[in-house]
Amino acid sequence: MLIYMVRHGQTDWNAEGRLQGQKDIPLNANGRRQATENGRRLAEELGDTVSAFDFVASPLGRTRETMERLRAAMGLDPTTYRTDTRLVELSFGDWEGSTIPELQRVTPDRVEARALSKWDFIPPGRDAESYEILSWRVGAWLTSVDRPTICVSHGGIVRSVFRLIGGWSEDEACDMNVPQDRVLKIDRDEGAVGWL
Repeated sequence: MLIYMVRHGQTDWNAEGRLQGQKDIPLNANGRRQATENGRRLAEELGDTVSAFDFVASPLGRTRETMERLRAAMGLDPTTYRTDTRLVELSFGDWEGSTIPELQRVTPDRVEARALSKWDFIPPGRDAESYEILSWRVGAWLTSVDRPTICVSHGGIVRSVFRLIGGWSEDEACDMNVPQDRVLKIDRDEGAVGWL
């Protein structure tokens, strides 16, 4: 069972190092370019087999625009895909919109607590999540995938996949870099995860 995962293209908040979470921040010009390039990369990788794939995205605007640009670059109808709320990014609660240096000045004890146990840390605020909580959503989505799939999601979702399928440790998974200009190829049956 093959899954190709793409992180949404860059936003201004990504460029500024702001915790974006579930805020609906649009792609910037670089992010739009990244989305198109990832579509070209997938078209080259999949060729005529693309018709066998399901297309699914997080319902946030930045992932939907990424998916639509990706599909257009593949020569497909940009609007023919579905969304799944289980693929929404990790909620950073009250921290969304802030950078870690900004939070360090305001609440250094909480930033230190996060650094000590990032996988299990829940930021302050209603509906905030830890990576552990997020991985429950991602795990449920992964078990529901029943055909080859191309998925556009978020950095936290990809980190959870590395933990759940790749077998990475909690520390390795939550600290890994998730590029916005690459495609992640996952063989769920083999437990193999790697970047194209």
